[in-house]
Amino acid sequence: MTKDDVLFGYRLQLFDLAARTSVSRACRTFGVHRSTYYRWKRQVDRHGLEMLRPRERRRPQMPNQLSVMVEQKIVAFSLGHPGLGPRRIASKLARPEWGGLLVSPNGVYKTLVRHGLNTRARRLSLIAGYRAPYEPPREPEPEPHINSSRPGELVGIDCFFVGRLKGSKGPIWQITAIDTYSSFAWADLIVCPTGERALRCP
Repeated sequence: MTKDDVLFGYRLQLFDLAARTSVSRACRTFGVHRSTYYRWKRQVDRHGLEMLRPRERRRPQMPNQLSVMVEQKIVAFSLGHPGLGPRRIASKLARPEWGGLLVSPNGVYKTLVRHGLNTRARRLSLIAGYRAPYEPPREPEPEPHINSSRPGELVGIDCFFVGRLKGSKGPIWQITAIDTYSSFAWADLIVCPTGERALRCP
């Protein structure tokens, strides 16, 4: 017996008691307002007692509800980027490379709630259940090495920009030299002036 059958029997008892005693007493006993009883009574007189059976209500289709395709894209993107929240997911999906979907952060959040993925922990726990297939470990590639027979035979020199430090009179560069045989390194910071003096900078 379902809940609808129980409710249908409850209403039948209401009408049976109202027929045997009075409408007021029956409504007080069953806790039903008299206006509700008379509304049911009009339907029963027209269509019979089956009108007292609860009708299955169709889920309303909201005009602003997202389509199934958009919801699937939101769910797929959230599982691919489980660390992002609704606001960042909405901004990412609005970009051309992700389809240019204009969805509000609230719409993204409601979609994740409907699918049970509204928290970061739930998204990560779902992803953790699908492990990648086992792959044998790859053999490490040999490290690049330069052969040299004696110190000083081959020296690698590099130069890169450090920046402008407080109190310096120009941009600072670092010059580094490394001996390939002994791996001895030498570095020095130089100040390179700007303007005409920069042409004479060593």
